[in-house]
Formats: sequence, C-alpha cells, structure tokens
Amino acid sequence: MIDFKENVNSNQKTTEETRQQMSFLGQAKELVKERSERRGYPLTFHVTTFGCQMNARDSEKLTGMLLAAGYVEKETEDADFVIYNTCTVRENANNKVYGRLGYLHGYKKQNPQMKIALCGCMMQEDVVVSKIKQSYPFVDLIFGTHNIYKFPELLVSVLESESQIVDIWKEHGDIVEDLPSVRKYPFKSGVNIMYGCNNFCTYCIVPYVRGRERSRQPRDILRECERLVKDGVVEIMLLGQNVNSYGKTLQQEISFADLLKEVATIPDLQRIRFMTSHPKDLSDELIEVMASYKNICPHLHLPLQSGSDTMLAAMNRHYTKAHYLSLVDRLRAAIPDITLTTDIIVGFPGETEDDFAETMDVVERVRYDSAFTFIYSKRTGTPASAMDGQVAKNIVKGRFNQLLERVQTIGAEQSERFVGSKQKVLIEHLNEQDPSLVTGRMMNNSIVHLAGTEKMIGQVIPVNIKESKGFYYLGEPL
Repeated sequence: MIDFKENVNSNQKTTEETRQQMSFLGQAKELVKERSERRGYPLTFHVTTFGCQMNARDSEKLTGMLLAAGYVEKETEDADFVIYNTCTVRENANNKVYGRLGYLHGYKKQNPQMKIALCGCMMQEDVVVSKIKQSYPFVDLIFGTHNIYKFPELLVSVLESESQIVDIWKEHGDIVEDLPSVRKYPFKSGVNIMYGCNNFCTYCIVPYVRGRERSRQPRDILRECERLVKDGVVEIMLLGQNVNSYGKTLQQEISFADLLKEVATIPDLQRIRFMTSHPKDLSDELIEVMASYKNICPHLHLPLQSGSDTMLAAMNRHYTKAHYLSLVDRLRAAIPDITLTTDIIVGFPGETEDDFAETMDVVERVRYDSAFTFIYSKRTGTPASAMDGQVAKNIVKGRFNQLLERVQTIGAEQSERFVGSKQKVLIEHLNEQDPSLVTGRMMNNSIVHLAGTEKMIGQVIPVNIKESKGFYYLGEPL
C-alpha cells in the first residue's frame, strides 16, 4: 500500500471553506423554508445538464446542495429554481442553451418568483456572458466552472437580491471537499480525480474554460470511493479531462496507475471505469494495472482525433500514428478481450485526402468497437479557429459519411464476438420501449436488453448474450 501523505495547510484551508459554505446552506434553508410557508407549498428545482460526465458530476453536487437547502426536485423545467449546467465544446451546444432560455422565460412570466441560473463551461466565455446580460436579463445567476463549490453562498445572494448576479472566476480556486452531493443512480457514481487540462489541443476550448490541470489528494479520492461502496455503489467511474496525467500537480509522487491500483483493492467494489485517457500519457504501468485487476473494466476510450501525423501535429496532440498503433498493440497483448472506443475529428483545417486516408487506415487496423465521429467545429478563441485551410463543407460531409459508414460496419462486426458468451451485466433501468425488459451494461460498457423486472435494477447478474443488434445486445438471464 502507498502511504498517501496529506498537504496539511491545503486541507485546513479547504475544510474552513467547507464549513463556510455549509453555513450559507443553513441560511439558504431558512430562506427557502420561509418562502415555502408563505406560498403554501415546497419550492421546487430542476437541473438540466449539457455535455460530459464531468458536468454530470457537477450537476449531482448542485442537486445535493439544493436538496440540502430544502428545495424539492422536479422533473420538468416549470420549477421555482432552474439551473442549466452548460457545455461549450461545440457551437451548437451554445445555440441549444440560447434556444432553451427563451422557453424558460415563458415559465418565468407565469411565475415571477422563479430563479434561473446558468453555470458550466459556456459561462467562462466573455462573449457568452455579455450576450446573456444584454439579451437575457431575466437570468438571475451566472457562475462558471471554477467556483461551483461556492454555490451555497451564491444561492443565498440570489434569494436575497432582485438583481442579476454574475460571479465568474478566470482562475481556479481550491478543491473543496465534503459538500452535499446526490447521485443520479444509487448503484453507480462518477468520482472526480482531477480538474482542468494542460494539453491545449488547438481545436479545444476546454483548457480555457476549465482551467489548468489540478489533481485531488489521493486520500480524499479513496475516502469518497470507500463511502460510496459502503452506500451500495458497485461501479465507480474515475473522471478527469486527462486521467493519465493524474498526480503531476501534487507534491507527492503518484501516478494514475498507482491511484487506480488502490481503488481496485477497495472491498466489494465490483467495477471501475475511467475516462478520458490521452494517448501521450498512457503508460505501460497503467496497462499492467488494468490487466491485473478483474474489477477494472476491459474498456478503454482512447481518442485518436486523426491518423495523420501532419494533422496530429497541427492539433498539438503530442503523439504520432505509429505511437498510437503501438499502444493499441500493447493493450491487446495484455488484455485480449479489451473493448476500444475513440473520438475522431473530420475536416480539421488543412486536412487533405491523404490525411483522411491515414485516419481511415487506423480505423481499419484498430477496428474500434465504436467511435464518436465529429465534423470539425470552429471554436472562437482556439488556435485552430484562425488557421488557414478551412475545409469546404461538402468535402467534409463526404469524408464524414465515409468514416461513419465504415466505423458502424466494423463496430457491428466486432460486436459479434460476444454473441454466445456469458457476461456479467449491471442492470440500470427498465427498458424505455418495453417495460417487460430491463437494460444494463456489460463490463465493456456495451448495452444489453433482457427480460426482467424493476427489482433487478442495481444488481450485477450473469447473462447469456443471445444476439447482437450492432449497437446493443439481446440477452437472457442465467
């Protein structure tokens, strides 16, 4: 076991911040109670999440704090307090939020006491905040990614004020532990192990809106994981923009492989996932740990983005096609049944037919189980947005369709290898189309539908995989 030493000064500082925010939560609870009594019914809230697993985890924290303040959760957006936790990775994500704000305004006209808050990555962009101030003055609270832990303080401010409150930090603050959080699923949970990103890929806005990389203390991560398992969680996903670089900002020497090994030894933790992994930081030590523990899921999301060395250099990815393919070979040698998924961008500035052919070559050689394919989206403020050689839309569309068709075909072929096998499936919910079925996931994250009841939700059961439908399986419980 590794002796994880604590940074005492940092812990004292964040513990005091936790106490302060819990005090604000107490004040908010009194305000909510008073207004609920005055109106004759409990005040309600709704949180809508856009974007990645990191945002989903942040929304669980916001939900936990609102529940602690006395609000009651509501499934629809006609609530007394509505939060949009936004994403800004692509421009259409921004446009989606703007469209939904008009919809919320209608609810606020019916309920003038309604409070609307916007947070998340989109709010870290100056141009966005300016537009909201000018075009959406009915929004009550705007805050970003760096000060989410101060939400109790902001909640008190917005409840006591009739003015729009904007609290955006350009730099990250401390990592504050032990504030309320509520899981979406009682049997699985994400756990942030780090925040921010230092990679500065030329197409990506994330380092500018999430801030520089900073890792949580390993003891805090392990305590959280242990508490979750004691509370009935069987699956944990370790989250970070680049989990493979975990520990580099800590005073003590620790790698992600070290941390993963410690998490894997927690009694009764049946499944561990993690994302996202950057190829440039994926070590042989990590591959060895993945292969050594049965509760580490044999699935790796390893973004490629492009198979062209020219494009990879322009993207500032810091690896080559040869390096990536070597990683895949080593992964499959160590974990023969591993499922590999990826991200691929088509139409990055300057991409030629030869560059695209290199990407298709990697797709053919790796044979991904699935891939998220994207047409390059210009994001203002990133180096790529000012690059020459923006590819014509009709050319990009043709390449994208070619890639998508091949990825889907290969994925369907790959899925056949599990037909007839027996797999452990974590049942997650009733099937949305057929209530006589339940839906769950295999260790490799593949979706399985099978006959079952609500009582099975949260259980890991053995399943015979009967048929592949390309994107999902049909199975029967054993």
